[in-house]
Amino acid sequence: MNKTQFTKDSIEAAYCFFHQKWQVYAFSHSERQKDDIEYAISEYVNEMSPALYEALAQGKEGFLLTHSSFADDMKSAVKQLEEQL
Repeated sequence: MNKTQFTKDSIEAAYCFFHQKWQVYAFSHSERQKDDIEYAISEYVNEMSPALYEALAQGKEGFLLTHSSFADDMKSAVKQLEEQL
């Protein structure tokens, strides 16, 4: 991921939000709570730096927006962002 395309602040903000939501999602037994988190992440994705989103997605269509791959996408996003801190 090339950090020069986006600010350190955008990386930190995305990491904080994604990490917090992932910690709840990963240990939740409530499908409704998981759905709410998926919705919150999709809303965040729509407002975040497009360059940062593209870097995280690495060309994957529907990254963080597809129910069936959401958990794997979140793990990947949190890991990538953590590496940039």
